[in-house]
Amino acid sequence: MSATADQAQERTNPAGRLGFEPGQVVQEIGYDDDVDHDLREGIESVIGQELVGEDYDDVADVVVLWFREEDGDLTDALVDAIGLLDEGGVIWLITPKDGRDGYLEPSDIQDAAQTAGLSQTRTISVGTNWSGTKMAAPKR
Repeated sequence: MSATADQAQERTNPAGRLGFEPGQVVQEIGYDDDVDHDLREGIESVIGQELVGEDYDDVADVVVLWFREEDGDLTDALVDAIGLLDEGGVIWLITPKDGRDGYLEPSDIQDAAQTAGLSQTRTISVGTNWSGTKMAAPKR
């Protein structure tokens, strides 16, 4: 694919900006009716396969964790997600944007990431209602 085609896909496919690669195993946690289906389909388009669910019993290259304020303890969810990752894997924490139901304060996300031993690398808009925060797992 040409650089221009890659750039066009990034604009039309929100998953294109998240660094997913063909062949990656992406495990999805926290799926509910409110998730961004365009983002999910975009990820599947990039990786060339369906997302695996919470019952997947092997390690993943990436964990997509949909999380809302009412979902419980974010630190616990992040620690659980770390255990699902292959060496060098990343977690994309997907949370509602400011003003949306279930919004989490950035400071709460940062505190939970630090407590879980994760490095927060960037936060971007991944849809109309959702923001994504990329987190790197600690080296084993």
